[in-house]
Amino acid sequence: MSDQKNKIPFNEDNYTHNIQRNHERTLDRRGFMKTLVGAAGVFAVSSLPWGAVAAKELMGLSDKEYQHKKITDVSKIGIGEAVDFKFPGEHDDAILIRLSEEKYVAYQNACTHLRCPVFWVKEEGEMICPCHHGKFDVTTGAPTAGPPRRPLPEIQVKVENDAVYAVRVKRYEA
Repeated sequence: MSDQKNKIPFNEDNYTHNIQRNHERTLDRRGFMKTLVGAAGVFAVSSLPWGAVAAKELMGLSDKEYQHKKITDVSKIGIGEAVDFKFPGEHDDAILIRLSEEKYVAYQNACTHLRCPVFWVKEEGEMICPCHHGKFDVTTGAPTAGPPRRPLPEIQVKVENDAVYAVRVKRYEA
């Protein structure tokens, strides 16, 4: 009967039995945490060059001049009318509005609230976002009603050789 009490009731190679420490796994909790912290450190250090490239690009956005793009001929847009165009890229919607004989304004026409399209309503003299009834001042691009809190990014334009050209995007200041 005493023989039964001293007999180990399971296989000695079982890893959950802590008496046989020579058969334990080599990676314990402390080793696992060291490996995890080391991997996170390697990831952080390897991402630094990309962060520097992104910061350099973002810092130069306010002064970035793009290739000038012809929007329309002066004779094709009347006072108080608007023309949709793409600038600076082919997926960036914008709107040009002629306010007077010699004054033109242009903005990226994605609302600064949830990126819905902004439309020029000539009768009201306002730029309107129909999604949440946002309104923007046509002369400055600043929000005048609704949920938008930031102005529309302005596109600087110039008139040359009886045509209107988009020159650069003027980013708003945070």
